[in-house]
Amino acid sequence: MTRFDVNASILFTDLPLLRRPEAVKAAGFGGVEFWWPFAEAVPSDKDVDAFVGAIRDAGVHLVGLNFADDIAAGGRGLVSRPADSARFRDNVDVAVGIAGRLGCTSLNALYGNRVDGLDPAQQDELAAENLATAARAAAGIGATVLVEALNAYESPSYPLVSAKAAVEVIDRVGEPNVAFLCDLYHLARMGEDLEAVIAGYAGRIGHVQIADTPGRGRPGTGELDFTRLFSVLAEHGYDGWIGLEYKDAEPDFGWLRTLDRLA
Repeated sequence: MTRFDVNASILFTDLPLLRRPEAVKAAGFGGVEFWWPFAEAVPSDKDVDAFVGAIRDAGVHLVGLNFADDIAAGGRGLVSRPADSARFRDNVDVAVGIAGRLGCTSLNALYGNRVDGLDPAQQDELAAENLATAARAAAGIGATVLVEALNAYESPSYPLVSAKAAVEVIDRVGEPNVAFLCDLYHLARMGEDLEAVIAGYAGRIGHVQIADTPGRGRPGTGELDFTRLFSVLAEHGYDGWIGLEYKDAEPDFGWLRTLDRLA
């Protein structure tokens, strides 16, 4: 059966962060995921404990967590950026520690925007080193590090804007617990054949996220046939969670009733 989790960094944003897990549970979901939920790469123990406690108290499973990423400030990850490398490495133990406490096995490491005036090859070499470091730490709790392709319209300085580019990075890192975060929204915005991506990279997909295109709204507000896409994922053996990472000022999950396969 398809299992859906809610990305509470983009949904339920009218609520304080620590109240969002209970809102996810009240909406009928058993899983939640977050972008990095703190202002600092290394937050205080008190703040970490409060976040962990909110998820435990809500009775939801933490499906996925980003490493520190600066999304709110327009960043797209720290992995490949020399000025942010130490901050990323300091964050690894914190993120892995939170994941370990909550049984989370998917950690998303956004690659990072290109730096003007810096050789891209230098950034790519650094990214491979940092991803390998993160993967080895994640392996200690049985977790996977995810590499995500974004779209060039919203992230023009982000170099991974295709499934192929993301998988090439994964191959370059060479660690067994690094996998592809298959975000169908971003791939669709880039004009990729989603069924072909799923079929071609089925064995590399560690997590799936969705939003309709082009507006990043809930399923049914755009062009994608999610009933078909969920069927294709199942046909190719994907049985993991599907993260709802779409914009919806007043979250409405009525679209789920239109699917043949429900969580």
